[in-house]
Amino acid sequence: MPLTPEQIAEQAAAHDKAEIDAKPVRAFSQDRAMDLDDAYAVQDAWVARKVARGRHVIGRKVGLTSRAMQQAMQIGEPDFGTLLDDMLFQSGDTLPAADFIDPRLEVEWTFVLKRDLSGDDLSVDDVMDATDYILPSLELIAARSHRIDPETGYMRLVTDTISDNAANAGIIVGTEPIAPDAIDLRWAGSILYRKGIVEETGLGAGVMDHPAEGLVWLAKRFAPHGIKLEAGQYLMSGSFTRPVMARAGDHFLADFGRYGSVELGFS
Repeated sequence: MPLTPEQIAEQAAAHDKAEIDAKPVRAFSQDRAMDLDDAYAVQDAWVARKVARGRHVIGRKVGLTSRAMQQAMQIGEPDFGTLLDDMLFQSGDTLPAADFIDPRLEVEWTFVLKRDLSGDDLSVDDVMDATDYILPSLELIAARSHRIDPETGYMRLVTDTISDNAANAGIIVGTEPIAPDAIDLRWAGSILYRKGIVEETGLGAGVMDHPAEGLVWLAKRFAPHGIKLEAGQYLMSGSFTRPVMARAGDHFLADFGRYGSVELGFS
């Protein structure tokens, strides 16, 4: 049976409190069955709580775009989450690690469109034609429900991650916008350093063979609901590296070569 409106509201409130208190809650799938529609309903309800407090939407994120991550989460498609204004950080910022539950970083290309996009028949060329500029970026992810329950050992499911706003906690963007015709995104990548040590490397092709495919998927996912990919918003196309754990005292540098860099510290 689908979750009731009361159950959806209850789970959204639990995620909200977990984030505010920086204390994870029990994964909801341990106690009741959830499908993808249930998970996105909880995500929407949580975002609505934040908007009601004065936050506003600044973009979207696509996740689980790599085959390896989809296999790990036992899902055959990506997922998505919503970016809000208090999730936006700048390259060079230092964040308190204790403010986030099990923080991790992923490396991505972020798109900013010059016109809205919608429909279920878009192509990579359509996305690139509608793109104003592209930014190197990092995604900060967190877990408002236990990834592994400390009491039972239960591993949370993809429905738990989706209801958790696809684990999104922040976006850190570079300062050097890139024209879409000035970059071959399939071959453009990054080296991620933590304290000067290489932790991850990757190429844009790790995202469904082209980062713009992440936005094509998102537009198709939104099409039946009449939702557009909006011009001027940050649209994170999906990570081409695995998540790297972040701890107090860490400093990260994502080196995108001639396309700039993104830095982030944790205190």
